[in-house]
Amino acid sequence: MIPGIHAANVASTGLSSSSTSMAQLPGKSAPSSKTGDSPFSDLLSDAIGKVSQLEGQARTAVEGLISGSGVDVHQAMIASEKASMAFEMALAVRNKAIQSYQSVMGMQF
Repeated sequence: MIPGIHAANVASTGLSSSSTSMAQLPGKSAPSSKTGDSPFSDLLSDAIGKVSQLEGQARTAVEGLISGSGVDVHQAMIASEKASMAFEMALAVRNKAIQSYQSVMGMQF
């Protein structure tokens, strides 16, 4: 392991010794049972829902700006950029999923 990265990881977790195993690090717990895990499809559905929610907020902010109902230009621009970035991220995930699918379909067994 690269010494600088390992030291940064130890410093960020608040541990002073480098002999700590990965199981003892915060955030690295043992795998939980299936009852607490959510399927990947649920994660994607939630992400798409959040993208839709951000787009709705951006639409509302822009409409409020146009109608003059007290929305600042900054608020409308921030909401629009959040929605744009969320959409671009969703599009990138979609493209990677399609690329992975095509990769698997192109394999010969």
